[in-house]
Amino acid sequence: MKETDSKRILVTGGAGFLGSHLCGYLLAQGHDVLCVDNFHTGSKRNIAHLLTHPRFELLRHDVTFPLYVEVDEIYNLACPASPVHYQNDPVQTTKTSVHGAINMLGLAKRLRAKILQASTSEVYGDPQVHPQTEHYWGHVNPIGLRSCYDEGKRCAETLFMDYRRQHGLRVKIARIFNTYGPHMHPNDGRVVSNFIMQALANAPITIYGDGSQTRSFCYVDDMIAAFDRLMSTPDGVCGPINLGNPVEHTMLELAERIIDLCGSRSAIVFQPLPSDDPSRRRPDIALARSLLEWEPATGLTEGLKRTIAWFRQLRPALVEEEMALPQRQSRRERTLRAPSLSK
Repeated sequence: MKETDSKRILVTGGAGFLGSHLCGYLLAQGHDVLCVDNFHTGSKRNIAHLLTHPRFELLRHDVTFPLYVEVDEIYNLACPASPVHYQNDPVQTTKTSVHGAINMLGLAKRLRAKILQASTSEVYGDPQVHPQTEHYWGHVNPIGLRSCYDEGKRCAETLFMDYRRQHGLRVKIARIFNTYGPHMHPNDGRVVSNFIMQALANAPITIYGDGSQTRSFCYVDDMIAAFDRLMSTPDGVCGPINLGNPVEHTMLELAERIIDLCGSRSAIVFQPLPSDDPSRRRPDIALARSLLEWEPATGLTEGLKRTIAWFRQLRPALVEEEMALPQRQSRRERTLRAPSLSK
């Protein structure tokens, strides 16, 4: 890439799973990257290898507050993306999706910058149409436990389209289906990370429901390549565009595959299905194939092998952290019990 082709690119949620991979990808393309994250669910571990890169800059910031920087493009990825995290603080989750979108769109409007919104297959809810096309409006419970995420992302899409219509903003909307790979949070409650962590510990693998519900899993490298292609499309292409792997797998099949690849002794146990959990999820990616000339290239077995290898090397550090936790708690308890010298 020529120096004149290099852009200054803002990635919100840049220390998260997808964001950290995107930051690394953009740096490799020769761009300057401003990574913004409040570290609510993102981790410095994900971007530690980027901190010394001369084109990388890290800023701790919450996107629910305005941000004043100078950039050429914006990828808005900031938002907790797993039920464990977004249900922990549902009000803040909605604020991140809605206020965050408003603030990033306002920044893009001021700078006349191109902006991509990381939306989600959750906008389809528990779909009554299968597979899901971009023309399907969805089947979403607006007051359920998952609504903070589902409806927050739906509202963000509304804002993006209205900014396009009202202000002529160059927007791109990616509807992301289940994605997996290195840098996933080990305790985020998502099925791939759950199964791998349980399998590596030879612990029972928990399947919610009878295991017949399906998902389609896209390896992270394929997803990041799709982001780049979507951002590079002409201004007339705005989306929403489904991005994901159209190959469907049952939860039982996924669990058995992971047990085998881990060489695990884990047994499979079944628990009741959570509220509003979709029974089937598979993207129709005809639009991505046509407009982006993109489709996933990484098979599930190969992607899982790479992901398992990453979790294997991560586990010793996690065990160390867990062992240190009681000591830290004890020190904190001693501090709380100690008499205050200011009284």
